[in-house]
Amino acid sequence: MTAPPARPSVSRFRINVTYYVTFCLAAAGALGAGAAGDAGDAGDPAPAKAAGSAESAELFRLGKELFEQMAPPEVKAQYDFPTQEQWDAMAERLQRALAGDSMAELGAVAADARSALTALRAIPGYEDLADWLEQRLDEMEGARQALAPAPGLPPGPQPPLRPDAPRPAAVQPVPHYNLWLARVSGRPLPGRARELMPRLQTAFRAEGVPAELAWLAEAESSLNPAARSPAGAKGLFQFMPDTAKAMGLSTILPDDRTDPERSAHAAARYLKSLHGRFGNWALALAAYNAGEGRVSRTLAAQHASTFTAIADALPAETRMYVPKVCALIATRAGVTPDRIAPPQKN
Repeated sequence: MTAPPARPSVSRFRINVTYYVTFCLAAAGALGAGAAGDAGDAGDPAPAKAAGSAESAELFRLGKELFEQMAPPEVKAQYDFPTQEQWDAMAERLQRALAGDSMAELGAVAADARSALTALRAIPGYEDLADWLEQRLDEMEGARQALAPAPGLPPGPQPPLRPDAPRPAAVQPVPHYNLWLARVSGRPLPGRARELMPRLQTAFRAEGVPAELAWLAEAESSLNPAARSPAGAKGLFQFMPDTAKAMGLSTILPDDRTDPERSAHAAARYLKSLHGRFGNWALALAAYNAGEGRVSRTLAAQHASTFTAIADALPAETRMYVPKVCALIATRAGVTPDRIAPPQKN
């Protein structure tokens, strides 16, 4: 007599549910979400949904096929693959959080984005999107941390900081700077940093821009020259097509945005022009992320001249992006925001 088939263990069943539901509901959610204004959208960023819709539809098809072929029967018995409408709703939620002004909404989608990142890492050929999403997730988690009650220090003596670690600022140069110092100070260098950063810094110096600002590429792309966003930004510095063309880059094959040296020269020139327009690096970084038009209008509406004065009126992602870049520069290059020199004149 043949023994009845063994029932799957509870732990295995939970793993299956977690993996397949995560994969199916989250993978393309990230693909419909565009950043607030990747790499210098000169005006208001265009909605990302249309730009990512074809790829989102392809991932929907791929996800459904994988679910049908690989999901265990017990998962199929309890979960239906999402409809296209449900899939698109997830994408829209992430897009709205990234482009919107609410820190609470940005932080609230962090769990979905982390699931999406896990799913994208599992799909061969989607490393370029995963590396883009990893940095957006970092900002979502930063927003969630910024809204959480500050934990008290544990009793007793505190461990000393490393001698080379940047110290928290008594007066923060930009809002949330100390939060981001704590977040990035212990991170290992990205895998491509030792090979790429000398080349990027050489390009920045050649354009008269402080070399430490080349670390912006880590915040934009995880230092992946092929990184791309669903909104159409691409490369180490996540140039949108129109801005890339304005900076002299080709966006057809070969796409100069994926060339480290050419994109670095263009990014340095663009940052230099933003500094010339706004007068300081914090506002230049805000404009790089949110768009020149958004920053200009906000400054005028607030009768302000600093990033700190307008931060709360900018997109939530930008409010996380600027202190994150400043903290990365302080950690990677040892240069605090007040010590970043202005660009050299031609």
